[in-house]
Amino acid sequence: MWKWLKRLLFVAMFFAFAGIAAIAGMYYYVKPDLPDVKSIKTVQLQTPMKVFSSDGELISQFGEKRRIPLEIQDIPAQMIDAFLATEDSRYYQHPGIDPIGIVRAAIVYLSSGQAKQGASTITQQVARNFFLTREKTLIRKIKEVFIAIHIEQLLTKDEILALYLNKIPLGYRSYGVGAAAQVYYGKDVSELTLAQTAVIAGLPKAPSKLNPIYSPENAKARRSIVLQRMLEEGHISKAEFEQANNAPITAKYHGAEIALSAPFVAEMARQQLIEMYGEEAAYNQGLNVYTTVNFKDQQATQQALMDNLQAYDRRHGYRGPIEQLWQKDEAAWAMQKIYDHLDSQPYYGPLRPAVVTKIDKKEVEVLVQGGKAGIIAWEDMQWARRFVNDKRQGPAPKKAASIFNLGDMVWVRIEDEKIILAQLPDAAGALVAINPLDGAIQGLSGGFDFKQSKFNRATMAKRQVGSNIKPFVYSAALENGFTLGTLVNDSPINHWDTGQGIAWRPKNSPAVYDGPIRVRVALAKSKNVVSVRLLRSIGIQPLIDHLAKFGFSKKDLPENESIALGTPSLTPLEVATAYAVLANGGYKVSPYIIAKIEDAYGNLVYQAAPDLACINCPDNLVQSDENSELDVIETAVLDVSEQPKSVPDASTYVPEKSKTAPQVISSANAFLMREALNSGVWGGSSHGKHWNGTGWRAASALKRHDIGGKTGTTNDSKDAWFSGISPYSVATAWVGFDNHARTLGYASRNANLGNKQRSGGEFGGSTALPAWIAFMKVYLADKEEQDKQIPRTITKVAIDKETGLLSNGSGNSRTEYYEKGTEPTSYQSELETNFFESGGGDDELF
Repeated sequence: MWKWLKRLLFVAMFFAFAGIAAIAGMYYYVKPDLPDVKSIKTVQLQTPMKVFSSDGELISQFGEKRRIPLEIQDIPAQMIDAFLATEDSRYYQHPGIDPIGIVRAAIVYLSSGQAKQGASTITQQVARNFFLTREKTLIRKIKEVFIAIHIEQLLTKDEILALYLNKIPLGYRSYGVGAAAQVYYGKDVSELTLAQTAVIAGLPKAPSKLNPIYSPENAKARRSIVLQRMLEEGHISKAEFEQANNAPITAKYHGAEIALSAPFVAEMARQQLIEMYGEEAAYNQGLNVYTTVNFKDQQATQQALMDNLQAYDRRHGYRGPIEQLWQKDEAAWAMQKIYDHLDSQPYYGPLRPAVVTKIDKKEVEVLVQGGKAGIIAWEDMQWARRFVNDKRQGPAPKKAASIFNLGDMVWVRIEDEKIILAQLPDAAGALVAINPLDGAIQGLSGGFDFKQSKFNRATMAKRQVGSNIKPFVYSAALENGFTLGTLVNDSPINHWDTGQGIAWRPKNSPAVYDGPIRVRVALAKSKNVVSVRLLRSIGIQPLIDHLAKFGFSKKDLPENESIALGTPSLTPLEVATAYAVLANGGYKVSPYIIAKIEDAYGNLVYQAAPDLACINCPDNLVQSDENSELDVIETAVLDVSEQPKSVPDASTYVPEKSKTAPQVISSANAFLMREALNSGVWGGSSHGKHWNGTGWRAASALKRHDIGGKTGTTNDSKDAWFSGISPYSVATAWVGFDNHARTLGYASRNANLGNKQRSGGEFGGSTALPAWIAFMKVYLADKEEQDKQIPRTITKVAIDKETGLLSNGSGNSRTEYYEKGTEPTSYQSELETNFFESGGGDDELF
């Protein structure tokens, strides 16, 4: 017996040493291919880039993987229990590999012939997920074991578990339990029920096969296994098991919880992040990007543009249904078939597709996408006279059957439970607002809806600007001897061009000529011939040089006299940026959209540092409203061309400091232009009669005097503009068609609506200005009206309105502002008017 025991002991020792030697041999065999596991201590989980408003509302999320990193203490104990019970019940007892589990899995395999039970621990899964592929080979399994043991030596059990619960793929591009809770249930992980927790804990085995959205029956069966294991391990009671096991599968897909849908803003931020750091860092390092827009102002921007485009579209008539689902001689579709079809359709902004199911004399019944059924009343459809072309509309409808057929699929919008007939606008538009003190974009919309067209017209659409160019022409005139009180001849120009054999006759629009007119009034009334006469006094090249000071590229400025009437093609953002120079005292600020960037842990890695306008520099002002503070955002433009292609280390990052922006025109010039733009809104009087500026609608709508602006309309009304200033914001609105051949046209009077709907031609003051007003109503609502800020170099004198000379005390006088040394000194009664020769083509820009 003893003899056999010694032999058995010897054999056991032999196999033990052989096993150790084999393990050592395997280790040294795979050692050259083992990764440096120490890197796991500084691992950065791939998390998507998130774009926020300045007040912290989520705008968008970019990246292939959705992940919400959580600390172990932020993961509910029930979630941890569910995973441990299912995946690795001896996790806190084993050293990274579980010999008992391996033996148990081997016994099951030998007895059944199938690998029904896995032997990988959570630590091994971490090793595989971070360092290895999922190939099923012996060498990979050996590497996995050694890496797991090494990980256990480097990290605590809680640290390993946190990596696992944040890294593991759980389907629908969700990685980690935080993302899975949001994707499947739209909840924070702490808000999940036991049944929902068990569903998520069952996913690691086969995320696609057990997915509760794609395969609810498989998910329910797997959930039962998870709950059974939790019951066996003592984590839940029998009653809790029964309740959770009988609960229905409630999962459905939830996108990122977007609080502020601003896709044009989000896309601008995304593009800039890629330019700064490259795609890999931008998409996968969990950067949190804070833009310069806030929730209220961005919403106001988008709503103002959408409402304005819909108003234009209604004026020009109804273009008919999107689609007709059945004909008059066909049976109507079943309700469920209609809803299924509607659910497959896209929607845009506030517009939803609906199907007409019944037509009465002055109302129709509709089914709306999303399951709503209701009635379109006569008052909400009577606008829909037939669209003929951009300049013609059919007669006003008298009954609902004149508008609809049964089976029509149409666009509607829902307001206060009312269903209103609508249509997707054909016309395009843009609205952008910036802070004149630093260039921060306060609101931006590049079209009716990003899904309709991703083309950002605010930053990419170069369109002729019409009379929006005139303030900069007049600014050049002020630098060349003119004043706001200078008289210029507003009379027709007829100059024969001997080279082309034609006469150029620039016209006013309307074709009214006032004769001698002061510069202030000429700009406010948008007198074309005065703009041309000023250009001829200045010279084309000096004017181009002056326009370039405002940021306009010289290549966009034609070297001919049409430049004075607005033939340059510019983007709305370029125009708004130029108007900011007039609003802020002459300083060239640069527009920007990103205020700051934080890493996934909330550490600052980038802070914009703007060039700021120096409104309160001591040499500039003699008076200001000390009770009002301008809305300064201390951030600035980013020169992405000089940025490194990697994210800065937050521990060493030092934000740059802002500098004073370059002053491109004098504070006196900027002030005088603000005065002229103010008259463009508020108008004036002469001999007791009031005259309107082209932006007069803004005066009655906003009822404040610290605003100004300029309309713009191009030949045949292809483009309509309004750019306006205030101490707090500068905004530009544009309306036109993406097809440059189409004109904005004409809207005749709708007999059903009378004065409720505007009729007539489409111009800057009627077509673009309403969007600017709607935005400013919201933006300026909580901001005090400011007093004029008058530079030290400005003086004011009383002048006669007709002659521009010093007033002799008559009733036809006003106070006018001048740069010191340019004010009139004579009381002569004779008219002193500046006349200039005219010159070549036929142009109606104004």
